This record gives sequence, structure tokens and C-alpha cells, in this order.
Amino acid sequence: MTDPREKLSATQVRDAGLTGWRQILGRLKARFRTGDFETGLALVNKIGAAAEAANHHPDVQLTYSDVIVTLASHDVRGITSRDLDLARQITDHAAELGVDTNPSGLTELELGLDTGLGSQLAPFYSALLGGTVVAGEPLDPSGQVPTVWWQEPDGIDTPALPQQPFEQRWHLDVWVAHDEGPRRLQAVLDAGGRLVSDRAAPAYWVVEDADGNRSCICTPASR
Repeated sequence: MTDPREKLSATQVRDAGLTGWRQILGRLKARFRTGDFETGLALVNKIGAAAEAANHHPDVQLTYSDVIVTLASHDVRGITSRDLDLARQITDHAAELGVDTNPSGLTELELGLDTGLGSQLAPFYSALLGGTVVAGEPLDPSGQVPTVWWQEPDGIDTPALPQQPFEQRWHLDVWVAHDEGPRRLQAVLDAGGRLVSDRAAPAYWVVEDADGNRSCICTPASR
């Protein structure tokens, strides 16, 4: 049996065979298409009861047509068997209500700033975004704004990015599920974007818009 405090790898999470759930940016996410507010609220109530019984609490977003659930084990900053167990319970509760999951389009956004001064800038962006500094990066515990991280110039942990003729310091890291990356890339290309590099794929693809502003489509694959 897996230690409930053990952080699972992306492969272990995929091999768990969760229906409708995807790992995105170190967390499990699922979208339940409830179709109306009353059904969504009923599902949220069932999720709340299961979470209290397990003493393990997800983030839940309720809209008129959807319930989006995010699971992670904050003590290990990743996914554990506790998240897998609760995810299965939530899926069962949704089935009881006749609600299906649809992982298509699940997304998480990060803002990456190219700088060697991350430790100095973290308090500023934390204050600006209304969050706190966690592990050297600004974090909004309420989940209202994207996370911010620092990409060191000429960092040794990632392949060198192709050169571009002008300076761009901000870029978007758009996180999707492991099986959504190629589809998202194709949608960007169909919309007039350009593939700059697939050297690190399927971990990430570098793309740019018509003005040359670059972003990354990121997945948990090959990490």
C-alpha cells in the first residue's frame, strides 16, 4: 500500500486510472458538467461531506453549469494516495447525481518572469497580487490570481530557449493535462501562432504570437 504521505510521480498518477481527472501543475483537477446550479450545489455538498470525513479538503469552484475540483496534498506540495482516494469518491458521488466528467479544456496559468532577482522581487509581487511568499515565489492562497515563478537567465535546469531579436521578460506558462498538449498546440497554430521549439516536448512547447511574444504550453509528461 502506498504511504499516504508519499508524493506520487506523474506516471503513478496516470497509472491510477482515474476517470475524468487530470494532473495539471502538480494538482489533480476535474470538471463536472452539472448543467444547472441546483445539481452543482448538491454535488458540492457531497464533496464537502466526503472531504470532512477524510479530513482532506479540495478546492471547489461552483458555477451555474460546472463544478471544478482541484486536489493536492499541501504537506508534500504534490499529489498523494489521499488525493486519489478522494477523487474516486467524488467521481462516485457525481455518478449518483447523473453528472459526467469532462477533462477537455482543463487549464492552469502561471506567469514566468525571466530574472535573476527573484528573491528580491518576490515580496513586491506578493504584495501586488495580495498573496504571500512561499518557497521564494508569490502565492495567492485564495486562488484568485495565477502563480508567479522565476526563470533564471541561462538556467541549467531547462534546455536553452531559442534566441529572439528583442527582449521579452514575461511569458505565459499555460498548464494542461498530459493528453491535451498536442491539441492545445494545434489550436494555437491554427489561430496564427508559431511553434518556436518542441525540443522539450512533451514537457513543454514554446510558441509565439504574430508579434513574437512567447508562451509555453506545459504538461506533467516527461518531468
